[in-house]
Amino acid sequence: MTDAPRLIDPYARAITYLRVSVTDRCDFRCRYCMSENMTFLPKKELLSLEELDRLCSAFVSQGVEKLRITGGEPLVRRGIMGFFNAMSRHLESGALRELTLTTNGSQLSKYAADLYAAGMRRVNISLDTLDEAKFAHITRWGRLAQVLEGIDAAQNAGLRVKINVVAVKDTNEDELEKIVNWCAERDMDLTFIEVMPMGDMGDLDRTDQYWALEDLRDRLAESFTLTDLPDNTGGPARYVRLEETGQKVGFITPLSHNFCESCNRVRLTCTGQLYQCLGQEDEADLRKVLRDNPDDDTPLIAAIHSAIARKPKGHDFDYSRQETSGAMARHMSHTGG
Repeated sequence: MTDAPRLIDPYARAITYLRVSVTDRCDFRCRYCMSENMTFLPKKELLSLEELDRLCSAFVSQGVEKLRITGGEPLVRRGIMGFFNAMSRHLESGALRELTLTTNGSQLSKYAADLYAAGMRRVNISLDTLDEAKFAHITRWGRLAQVLEGIDAAQNAGLRVKINVVAVKDTNEDELEKIVNWCAERDMDLTFIEVMPMGDMGDLDRTDQYWALEDLRDRLAESFTLTDLPDNTGGPARYVRLEETGQKVGFITPLSHNFCESCNRVRLTCTGQLYQCLGQEDEADLRKVLRDNPDDDTPLIAAIHSAIARKPKGHDFDYSRQETSGAMARHMSHTGG
């Protein structure tokens, strides 16, 4: 692959972070993410693991230092450990600073040790409740015990765990302090995320689910002393330290507070579409370039640079005036969480 300048967008932001969805399939059907009867993509439209390797490697050659694998649920993709093992060569060379994963935790008891052996050191686990019945309701198909076993396996393997909690109005508001204390007791980082208007959910109204993190933070401040932190992990979260527990808590607020000015990431779907912004529909078809040029990465790298040159300043998500604007028709499981 050719040497080239780092990927710089029109607003002088260096793009060093690639999020890659390796499958749109998942073994859960979370109510804020998927409809119960999802229609998944035909397998022929998905990138092969070899194509994913080639695409990710092209981005690494252009200065991407952090690679996060997402889905759907990435660990349900057949042969996925072969991909992780292949990516470890970029960690060993020093070109890639971090290889990490966002997962629902259901398969971690099987894969945690192998992930650590492949060079992974951190995982984000989505978990919105500690109540077994509520968990079954939110995920439709999930079992809380299976996820808790996965968390145990991840920590036992040496992986640093961060719990991602989607704040859902009238669903997990009553568990706020319980979840915070549980993470503190287990020495796990914690990030709260606002519900994003992604995907057609039928009759479901997003405004009924939306719990602004500004309100959540105010609730936390009633029980804990919050100190703002300057930490930046390459993502959109803003962090505080809870002085009573010493733990770090993040807030991802794409709706109540726009975080786009420091955006350093792009998203690659499991079909090879590159989205320069989660909240915009512009995309670049890298799969076609990849398949039209099986033995030459030069056109692929040129297409990547062309796409980055069109990265917008920010998204248009908004729940103001009790309406959802800037909503995306595509599901989060396709784009990558």
